[in-house]
Amino acid sequence: MGTGLRHPIFVQQWAVLVPILAFLPFSQCFNYGEALSKSILYYEAQRSGQLPYNQRVTWRHHSGLSDGFQEGVIFMKIQRVDLVGGYYDAGDNVKFGLPMAFTITMLSWSVLQYQEHVVAAGGEHGHALQAIKWGTDYLIKAHSEPHVLWVQVGDGKNDHQCWQRPEDMRTSRRAYKIDEKNPGSEAAGETAAAMAAASIVFRKVNPHYSHILLEHAQQVTYLNHLLVRMYGNFLNQKKKKKMVNSLVILIAFIFTYLIIRAYFFFFNIWYFLGCSLQKREIKRYIYSKCSRKDNVFTKLLINRVFIECIFVNSNFQIFHKSIFVSPCPKKKKKKKEKLPGAKNEEQNHILQKYRSKADYYICANLNKNRNASNVPRTTGGLLYTRKWNPMQYVSTAAFLLMVYSDHLKATNQNLNCNGIPVTADQIYESSKFQVDYILGSNPISMSYLVGYGSTSPRRVHHRGASIEGFQNWFRRQDPNPNVLVGALVGGPDEDDQFSDHRGNFRESEPCTYNTAPLVGIFAKLHALEKN
Repeated sequence: MGTGLRHPIFVQQWAVLVPILAFLPFSQCFNYGEALSKSILYYEAQRSGQLPYNQRVTWRHHSGLSDGFQEGVIFMKIQRVDLVGGYYDAGDNVKFGLPMAFTITMLSWSVLQYQEHVVAAGGEHGHALQAIKWGTDYLIKAHSEPHVLWVQVGDGKNDHQCWQRPEDMRTSRRAYKIDEKNPGSEAAGETAAAMAAASIVFRKVNPHYSHILLEHAQQVTYLNHLLVRMYGNFLNQKKKKKMVNSLVILIAFIFTYLIIRAYFFFFNIWYFLGCSLQKREIKRYIYSKCSRKDNVFTKLLINRVFIECIFVNSNFQIFHKSIFVSPCPKKKKKKKEKLPGAKNEEQNHILQKYRSKADYYICANLNKNRNASNVPRTTGGLLYTRKWNPMQYVSTAAFLLMVYSDHLKATNQNLNCNGIPVTADQIYESSKFQVDYILGSNPISMSYLVGYGSTSPRRVHHRGASIEGFQNWFRRQDPNPNVLVGALVGGPDEDDQFSDHRGNFRESEPCTYNTAPLVGIFAKLHALEKN
């Protein structure tokens, strides 16, 4: 019997099975409906302000009830600004307008893209709308004047030196605004995009509120045009008065200009959709942008973000948004297939450019670009672009892969990666692989969605989920007394390893924008799971 194992036929069969068996521990069945419910519930744990009677996360309570009332936040020295509400974007107690706006944009996109599936998931559609409205209610407050937008409440430096629950915080709640004298184009652009996207979500269920959001979006976008300045530069201007290197100034100006154009472009797409404009009007806008003379700068941005993965503090990142800001043609080349919606060769050529960059991005995520311009991966297959909070890129990439897969399937098309056809189903499987990795199908069987499964992180870098007092709790090995259900933490290192302790903020701190893209994906996978 023992010699039977050495039989040539058995050896051949075993050689075939070994590579397959190596992946079996990673293969699991997941309850995507549970993941969907918990991912939406997470936003109730991040709420700031006066919590409602139906608050489901009961270990949270009212906080930040004087936001906007303190010195430095007085509007016109008479009327005080009400900045109560909104979300804490991560594990600290500062309210940052830019990541909050991006979170709302992606939550809205998730609900719009997979509305049928979200509605079919019981009461989760209502919970998702509540999560979006909690954010947009605050953004409306933050837009206190037509040309004023409050973009931050709290001082990051002071806040990070204290380990206090939001309910007990005693740090400065100073607020910062952008206006005609203090520009911040990227914050304005993302806020306008969030309002425009959310207006579509509420168009049928709350038309009046939808109209209010669209009006605010139109006014906020004016701040995008004022000056080529980023609000991060404005907030730091007291520390860095000037730059002595003229070349650095030039590079910074060009890069800032390109980033701002990307945000403005992204807003306009959502705004046009929010206004129910016809597709031809959206296309007319795209074509008009392609008639500008700054094509070379746009192309520079595209190359930088796609090939070198250079990011800015925008959460969704230009890395992903650049599929909307593709380089425009200088001259016509050989005739290509006519794409739907193109009325002439010039328009067709422009649409081809947009499609080529979208295809390039998808191929990069599938590791199918010949020139090695692909997104790096861990040994376990996770898309890995940086050490600090890599999951924010994984969730957004997985969402875009899923959306692109849906588009190709609906139009009966394949993706062409350097002459190799890739089907919509293959792109779908790639997206699902990343999501399953998040839920536990990875080398260490760790669920990075807190509260999902038996192996999720227990020492999340989050003030509210732990307890007050740096000395008493920060370095303790005990699990957090409050489970931050539905939070997506930063994720593993490049070797697929994860250290579960509070001090490891690069890997253990969750963010609202990490989870937002997953809402739509979980909804779709849950629907497929039921079928």
